[in-house]
Amino acid sequence: MRNWFKRKMKKSTEKTDSIVKRWMLLSGKNNWEGLLDPLDYDLRRYIIHYGEMAQASYDNFNSNKASKNAGNNRYSKNHFFTKVGLNKDNLSKYRITKYLYATSSIQVPEAFIVKSLSRESWSKESNWIGFIAVCTDEGKIALGRREILISWRGTVQTLDWVNDLDFFQVSAPEIFRGNTDPQIHRGWYSIYTSDDPRSPFNNTSVRDQVVEEVKRLVEEYKSEKMSITITGHSMGAAVGTLNAIDIVVNGFNNGCLVTAILFASPRVGDSSFVNAFSKLENLRILRVTNCLDIIPNYPLIDYSEIGVELAIDTTKSKYLKVPGDIRSWHSLEAHMHGVAGYQGANGGFKLEVRRDISLVNKHLNALKDEYCVPTCWWVEKNNGMVQQDDGSWKLMDHEDDDYSVYA
Repeated sequence: MRNWFKRKMKKSTEKTDSIVKRWMLLSGKNNWEGLLDPLDYDLRRYIIHYGEMAQASYDNFNSNKASKNAGNNRYSKNHFFTKVGLNKDNLSKYRITKYLYATSSIQVPEAFIVKSLSRESWSKESNWIGFIAVCTDEGKIALGRREILISWRGTVQTLDWVNDLDFFQVSAPEIFRGNTDPQIHRGWYSIYTSDDPRSPFNNTSVRDQVVEEVKRLVEEYKSEKMSITITGHSMGAAVGTLNAIDIVVNGFNNGCLVTAILFASPRVGDSSFVNAFSKLENLRILRVTNCLDIIPNYPLIDYSEIGVELAIDTTKSKYLKVPGDIRSWHSLEAHMHGVAGYQGANGGFKLEVRRDISLVNKHLNALKDEYCVPTCWWVEKNNGMVQQDDGSWKLMDHEDDDYSVYA
């Protein structure tokens, strides 16, 4: 037993050490050359790690329109990683330093900005849209550097929003330092740059919130080896693309490597936008796409692909119902399942890294019935209803940073 334990610990240490030694390659220093087909073992773990950080933004979001907290976070910053199940067997340890809130000055689909039906809504204008974290000293040892992590929440409803989304473009001088040539999707730009004086959460835009915090953290850790990693899925991937480019164009990274690891991203800008990206040093973008997912093909015209693509095919998985449907093809959990086992265009499917297949059914009915995993099993106990001392029930689904929970 003792020898088995020593062997297990040695293997675990070797796996951690490999990421410490290779983190720059895994973050795209060489644009992931030679790592994608076949998909490198460490890169699988790396991509899944950041996918989990994007998924955590979904799992912390309150999309129940019957709640006055619809559109807000559920959990406090201090409890966040425990509540979303990322406090065990995770690649790295983080401390959340800031929650992010967004609004939009133009009409966007409700899948982007969720509004409460309650007259006592916490906000009529804003939504919680993600977080900024920095790895702890323990996390720094696991990752090989001090990392600033930015996670963007994606869309939370069905994909009907695709039919409601306009494809108009606008220039982005705020991002490109006055250059008006790059054209980007006006919806993504509005979410990223809009403020609203009516909302205490958006007196400043989410862009300004991110910039302020990134500048503060970069200054705090300027004497250390550092990187910035941005992640997101769907809408979160689109906004994350803008955020990554913004940070590097304007030098907020102070020269450190910035990497965006994005999932199921719609297109963001035109060829001039992509050309501007291609000229940037210290910025790498990796887009994970699933072959039957339609979202990465939208908008259809006048938009261009950006960064390096890792294409997977979840229909090859023996664990999933085939062929699946539009939701399962787009699901972030399904993407991570695909990264864990996809063997390339000419290969099959074999889980190379340990990832519980039950996670696929967290918000889906995608696993084959033979695995006996409940569908859509990620729910708050009693949907957030809490029994009071007098026997009545009350919706209590938001936790403040002072650990209090209120309706």
